[in-house]
Amino acid sequence: MLKRTLIGFVLLMLFIPQATFAEGWGYKKSQEGEVPDVGRYGPMVEKYDGFYVDPSGDKTVYLTFDNGYEQGYTGQVLDVLREKDVPAAFFITGHYIESAPELVKRMAKEGHLIGNHSWSHPDFTKVSKDKMEKELKRVNEAVRELTDQETMSFVRPPRGTFNDQTLKWAEEFGYTHAFWSVAFKDWETDNQKGWEYAYNSVLNQIHPGAVILLHSVSQDNADALSELIDELRKRGYKFGTLNDLMIKQYIPAPLWNL
Repeated sequence: MLKRTLIGFVLLMLFIPQATFAEGWGYKKSQEGEVPDVGRYGPMVEKYDGFYVDPSGDKTVYLTFDNGYEQGYTGQVLDVLREKDVPAAFFITGHYIESAPELVKRMAKEGHLIGNHSWSHPDFTKVSKDKMEKELKRVNEAVRELTDQETMSFVRPPRGTFNDQTLKWAEEFGYTHAFWSVAFKDWETDNQKGWEYAYNSVLNQIHPGAVILLHSVSQDNADALSELIDELRKRGYKFGTLNDLMIKQYIPAPLWNL
């Protein structure tokens, strides 16, 4: 009986498409300034022109924020970015658009990219292609109505969950998946540990080409941001946009700075 059950399970696994399985973005954290090891996820993402790092080796880093809801710190973050003249990308949800439209307008007005984090924050691997498209389209249309950003190019999947199928669908919808190479557990609003914790958590993982993920609900992040930017600049880092990163993907290196 057990043998038949095992054989049946093996046969079932052989005939279930790999795309039906959910993957959760993860990696071995950077050490001594090296790009983190993402294992088999790297080729999966690159197959559909997604990214998690700038592979050029340049000392450029990319600030990105996930904005699922507003906790009162995004204004402070925007103040710092404006003061320091640093660009960022904000990945927003439908809840954020409806609850904080003035902050969305400000993001665009001050030159930041707005990325798509879905309307209702579902696990893309558990919804249909039609549902995923509607989730992304609704955010895109709402942002277009609020701001002068006509199109969205970048998507960050809710919970970092993806598979080959959702990567393919996003590409078909005209989106590039934007993962990350530096992050830490910063989203627990009732478990903030002070600005120095956030500051050190980023610096301990930093490397050339880092795509840094921060959550805007974190007071630690908001309080650390100014010092973090200053320290990164002292270390010789520049701040780029995700559009800059994509240009590097498609244009030969000698032409980057022309």
